[in-house]
Amino acid sequence: MQPQEKFRLKLYVTDHTLRSRQALVQLQRLCEEQFPNLYELEVVDVLEHPAEARAQHILATPTVVRELPHPIRRIIGDLADVDKVLAGLALHPECKKRGR
Repeated sequence: MQPQEKFRLKLYVTDHTLRSRQALVQLQRLCEEQFPNLYELEVVDVLEHPAEARAQHILATPTVVRELPHPIRRIIGDLADVDKVLAGLALHPECKKRGR
């Protein structure tokens, strides 16, 4: 990853459920703590945008998709385990430093 390149993440949620809100808060906290100013986060409600959810093969929510840098990575769940989220999305700080 180039030093100026940002992570591009999409969080797919269902409406404004408690689980969706918790996932958003957890993901924002994780990104701010680990990668301040190095990420873009978009939230997509699958009920409002079902065609996009189908096109991206979103089968469960919440789902986080790391679109950039490639390859695309995704993780499903409440995002409570920070280490699993970082590993699943290949966002470990060591990866960033090594250019992965």
